[in-house]
Amino acid sequence: MPDTKDTNSNLIMGRHPVQEALAHGRQIEKILALKNGTGSVKQILARAGERGIRIRYVERSELDRLAGGVRHQGVIAYAVPYRYSSVEDMLKLAAHRGEDPFLILLDNIEDPHNLGAVMRSAECAGAHGVVISRDRSCGLNETAARTSAGAVEYLPCARVTNMSRTIESLKKAGLWIAASDMDGDLYTAANLRGPLVLVIGSEGRGISRLVKEKCDFTVSIPMRGRIESLNASNAAAVLMYEVRRQRDAE
Repeated sequence: MPDTKDTNSNLIMGRHPVQEALAHGRQIEKILALKNGTGSVKQILARAGERGIRIRYVERSELDRLAGGVRHQGVIAYAVPYRYSSVEDMLKLAAHRGEDPFLILLDNIEDPHNLGAVMRSAECAGAHGVVISRDRSCGLNETAARTSAGAVEYLPCARVTNMSRTIESLKKAGLWIAASDMDGDLYTAANLRGPLVLVIGSEGRGISRLVKEKCDFTVSIPMRGRIESLNASNAAAVLMYEVRRQRDAE
């Protein structure tokens, strides 16, 4: 039986997330797998064996119990909790790539599904990192990792104690701060080139007043249907790819 101290915060469930964790050198404590696993499960276990990771074969009922309804595809890995990066690491990454910094700042995002989805889109759009709050945000847990489809292994995520102070620091470093809000200018008409921080708030509370006051300008996505707003991760994806489009057009 697994240790009682184990929690979902350090479980990686599903073939693709476990493969990405192994490929990226994530520190894995052990792997639980179905007996007589086939296909990619065999590949996962072979790679784990090469790294000396402990493997334990279990019945499906044990995996189902640990997964708690999450699709595990016959394999669950116990990993060392995700390590956070720093904002400075993100700026260094941009400099290493020879690109203008492009960061995503999430304010009041409490749903790990949204965090994971934003990280997935951010990694695909070429962002250099995602910044979350220590107090008003969910953290990098298994749900966020699974939703990110492996992006957490490649995209830096920083957790800061004071969003307003972080924005001030980024401004001093030469970055422009763009808030996403309903009362902003049309996002396709805004200049989103150059060093940029894109600030996204939650669907319910949006961006906090203090954070919004620190932003340089505000952009909005037009709503033509009866729903008042997009899901935060969907809105973030739309805006990130507009940034990508403008950068690629230069």
